[in-house]
Amino acid sequence: MNDILHIINQMSPYLLLGFLLAGVVHAFIPSSFYKRHFSSPTFGSVVKSALFGIPLPLCSCGVIPTAMSLRKEGASKGATTSFLIATPQTGVDSIIATYGLLGLPFAVVRPLAALCTALLGGSLSNLFDKSAESETSSRNQVSADAPSPIGMKIVTVLKYAFYEMIQNIGKWLVVGLLIAGLITIFVPDEWFTLLKGNTLASMALVLAISVPMYLCATGSIPIAVALMMKGLTPGAALVLLMAGPACNMASILVVKSVMGTKSVCIYLVSLIIGAVAFGCLIDYLQYHQIVDFLAQIGGGYSGPCCHHHDSWFSWTCSGALLLLLANAFILPKIKNKQHNTSTMNSSKYHIEGIDCTHCRAAAEKALQNVEGVTSAHVELETKEAIVEGSASEESLRKAIEEVGFKLVR
Repeated sequence: MNDILHIINQMSPYLLLGFLLAGVVHAFIPSSFYKRHFSSPTFGSVVKSALFGIPLPLCSCGVIPTAMSLRKEGASKGATTSFLIATPQTGVDSIIATYGLLGLPFAVVRPLAALCTALLGGSLSNLFDKSAESETSSRNQVSADAPSPIGMKIVTVLKYAFYEMIQNIGKWLVVGLLIAGLITIFVPDEWFTLLKGNTLASMALVLAISVPMYLCATGSIPIAVALMMKGLTPGAALVLLMAGPACNMASILVVKSVMGTKSVCIYLVSLIIGAVAFGCLIDYLQYHQIVDFLAQIGGGYSGPCCHHHDSWFSWTCSGALLLLLANAFILPKIKNKQHNTSTMNSSKYHIEGIDCTHCRAAAEKALQNVEGVTSAHVELETKEAIVEGSASEESLRKAIEEVGFKLVR
């Protein structure tokens, strides 16, 4: 229990700072800025989409509607694949949290690995998957975002940082901490010694577990720390930090349905090759010697489980994080009940594939843009869409499928 409390106290100040910076990115960089740079099937667009995606705080489910929107607006398959690989692996919040808990080496290697795997996937997609690229040339006109006053942007920063972001990853952060606690308590210290000296076997085990399941970039950090405490090599832990957040079965199926089998194969192969390559490199370079050197020159690394006394500031940040988590998950339930009682005559649909507020917002916006819809509200917890208006079910279904989800009556 003390290990988990220490991990929370180590992470909470960096999480709050990361959430704030994520809100700034969200509020002050318009979506049109991203869309206009990704249309050509060139290496330059692949690089841009990876660099733009790395700081964005999107998980492997939240990145899907964003990537599908970019594709619809005219982004090439290479740029879309690059964005899909780079974005969920890291974000400004997870980079800062990684530095707080795992130190400078991991905080540097993690986005670098995301960049390299994204460049590999995007380049392979441009090289081997050129189908339908001619169609994008007529779709790359991007409308300008309406300017907002600075006061509204500050409100957007705070709402996104400390409400929507916490709704996005809060559940998975708690899940990650619980898993880390269970690993700490129940996994014997000798468990990973069975694979000692066999780095590839350790990585294969991690890949088999992490690729199909959902892990967010921040929630995966305490799991990686707990596994390293039990003897998992840093390279295999890096594989978990890359592969876990970058894909899951839902994202694999959506990419396949929207971009085709070839694209999803390139997406998976690039991710696996990149994760294993960087994992092997970390272990080959004798990671702990690098860590010791960086600590000596002021790298700020104190090891993944170095028990210093937790300060009053870290405890305060942990308390604030707990209050924000409670607000993010209790308040929506109250609002949903109020909305349900006021819309008893509305049509209800179930939307498959929405797992975060980014997904919810994309689905809600898609429904609201359908001709004949007077209002549309999507509840994340129940995955239900409440729609008012004269729009047909077929038009609603088509709109939802265009952003990567499935509408069921």
